[in-house]
Amino acid sequence: MRPGLTLFKTICFATTCLLCAFSCGDSGGDEPTPNVRLSASQTVFSFEAEADSQDFTFDAASRPNFVSDASWCIVKTSDYSISDHNGTATMSVTANSSTSSREASVTMRCGDEKISLTVSQAGIVVESTEPVTYNNTAWSQSEKLGLGWNMGNHFDAFYNYHTSDDPEKDLYDMPSETAWQGELCTQATFTRVKAAGFSSVRIPITWLRKIGSAPDYKIDENWMNRIYEVVGYAENAGLNVIINTHHDEDHGDGHWLNLAGAVTSEDVNTQVKAEITAVWTQIANKFKDKGDWLIFESFNELIAGSDWSLSSNAQKRCDIINQWNQTFVTTVRATGGNNNSRWLGVPTYAASPSYLDYFEVPSDPAKKTMVSVHFYDPYDYTIGAKQYSDWGHTGSSSNKVIGGDEDHVKDVFHKLNKKYIANNIPVYLGEFGCSMRAKSDTRAWKFFLYYLEYVVKAARSYGMPCFLWDNGASGSGQEQHGYINHGTGNYIGNSKEAVDVMVKARTDNSSGYTLDYVYNNAPKL
Repeated sequence: MRPGLTLFKTICFATTCLLCAFSCGDSGGDEPTPNVRLSASQTVFSFEAEADSQDFTFDAASRPNFVSDASWCIVKTSDYSISDHNGTATMSVTANSSTSSREASVTMRCGDEKISLTVSQAGIVVESTEPVTYNNTAWSQSEKLGLGWNMGNHFDAFYNYHTSDDPEKDLYDMPSETAWQGELCTQATFTRVKAAGFSSVRIPITWLRKIGSAPDYKIDENWMNRIYEVVGYAENAGLNVIINTHHDEDHGDGHWLNLAGAVTSEDVNTQVKAEITAVWTQIANKFKDKGDWLIFESFNELIAGSDWSLSSNAQKRCDIINQWNQTFVTTVRATGGNNNSRWLGVPTYAASPSYLDYFEVPSDPAKKTMVSVHFYDPYDYTIGAKQYSDWGHTGSSSNKVIGGDEDHVKDVFHKLNKKYIANNIPVYLGEFGCSMRAKSDTRAWKFFLYYLEYVVKAARSYGMPCFLWDNGASGSGQEQHGYINHGTGNYIGNSKEAVDVMVKARTDNSSGYTLDYVYNNAPKL
């Protein structure tokens, strides 16, 4: 045979194979094309908004090609049997970030045959964060407690310095009613708090060196009796009351509620739980005959050392808090009397609503345990250096914290509403507030009042009572949360205007006075 003819035949054969492969994937070489019709086990595909995939099978004379008209939808062949002329492919879609659904068409081709595959994907469902009202006990408890007031930095105050080498005279970690305040509280304090429009009070109490040594951990009688007397003042005024252990938590200062130590040492954890049991047995027995208007709150803001952000060992740390909360509930219920059915409050890590995923509501035979969280968002506006004058959607971006507006309030409160209140577990804001602005700064004052009004109105709309933080401080420092004089019950400075705004937000039942109304009447400067 002539060399030229041989070369021609070789080129021709190669060309034929390339054309066949191009038209329908893998060919069977020089074997004849089998009599196999192109088909797919599924031609219609439906997906939710999340990224997902579905496998399907097909028959084809050779490996087919897939062409999609949308970049978010692709098909890949995972296997193909040349001998059996069938295979498996995977239809994949990326996540749909839009609220609108979308459709695509994929052409499956083999030689002259083709099949159209139809693909649809739903859009994301944006969950409404609008308030939902529930006709249950959790909602009733919110209405009962209403707007509350914290007697902050009063019974939770303590001396933190050494006076001498004599332990009897040493004032380090020694609680005192006047350590951070100049006056003792009186019956008038609570009578006027009630008259101002508050329904409840939270009396934070530090115990520290008022607790004796192990194993009895005996509480100082004079301290306990004074607490009992002051709770009686609130009772006389017709107020609901919350008492707790406050500032006993270790924030890097060596206090006995040592979460960081308990995480690394089971011996420490066992010791702390023993002290919790002893302390709360004594408190519960002292108040066991008081009515359901009195609530016990286990702890204030438990954190590991100085880590407010739960940056490591999150599950372990919160597991310990869950254990301590359970110890508290079990201890109180064991004392009997009205403590069998008294409402109890328990906090999350740092009392923050950011850590609900790690939090467990304790087992409670009475099913009367409440979730305690604090709300100072955005922190740089409410407690920070007060460099921001504005808050909310009408505020100037250069004068406010970005990301902490009304939508953030609604999002946080909605999650609490859905997770707990919808399931008949009450939630309360044990603390909220904003450092006082000067009324002479008209702009800052208006936004300050608006913040308080919106948060209180939102709390009620989502079914949560809220307790204003009042540390009695005014005139200097970042945390100027002075509203009511703790000794007399009189207003501090211009605080009456702020209190009246909050009382209106909590108690005004007018049909037109809604959260949207408050929003639409934000300061316009």
